[in-house]
Amino acid sequence: MAHHGQHHVASSQKALMLEMKGLQDEPVEGFRITLVDESDLYNWEVAIFGPPNTHYEGGYFKARIKFPIDYPYSPPTFRFLTKMWHPNIYENGDVCISILHPPVDDPQSGELPSERWNPTQNVRTILLSVISLLNEPNTFSPANVDASVMYRKWRDSKGRDRQYADIIRKQVLATKADAERDGVKVPTTLAEYCIRTRATPPDEGSTLFYEYYDDDELEGEDDEAEDCCYDDDDSGAEDS
Repeated sequence: MAHHGQHHVASSQKALMLEMKGLQDEPVEGFRITLVDESDLYNWEVAIFGPPNTHYEGGYFKARIKFPIDYPYSPPTFRFLTKMWHPNIYENGDVCISILHPPVDDPQSGELPSERWNPTQNVRTILLSVISLLNEPNTFSPANVDASVMYRKWRDSKGRDRQYADIIRKQVLATKADAERDGVKVPTTLAEYCIRTRATPPDEGSTLFYEYYDDDELEGEDDEAEDCCYDDDDSGAEDS
């Protein structure tokens, strides 16, 4: 049995090393990833920059990903260290998202087994899911019921009920001190947010952030938002 455990360690370490390298070569926009401790591949520190044109714009959110020894056969956990008010984030920062749930058949959850963890998922798909979850909470089985009720009021009133949005803006402002302490410059424009790495073909997720904000907020910014991160023209992206 001990031998079996060692096999898992070897294969999960190799998988994690490859993923870390892949994410350094082609980062996911808006994320910075480091190891909590150089000697431990199973604990990653994540810094998330709030996407421009969303409530989270200008925010600097820190999280941890903890991987199990039998990764990628079992899912990691994703926990925010920054205080988050969100329907799908528990009080302790744990993110409740279907792809992080083991693929057991659980009719109670309302999730299909196909939406759950499987070994083809990886850190990149988790990061993209977390970002889309921030902007499009799932109110089906909330981890934070109060936040869920408040979010629904905001959504159903088309933004007239400001309470949800105001709390998030407050939390975003509260992260400024963290960013300063860490010496991080948080991107606030699309050009800064979209790290221009090797051109990758746009996937359908690329317009995710911009879909449901008030039209007047996005007036005239549509085109820019559409091809964010995929145009090769570097205008406005030079470091000063």
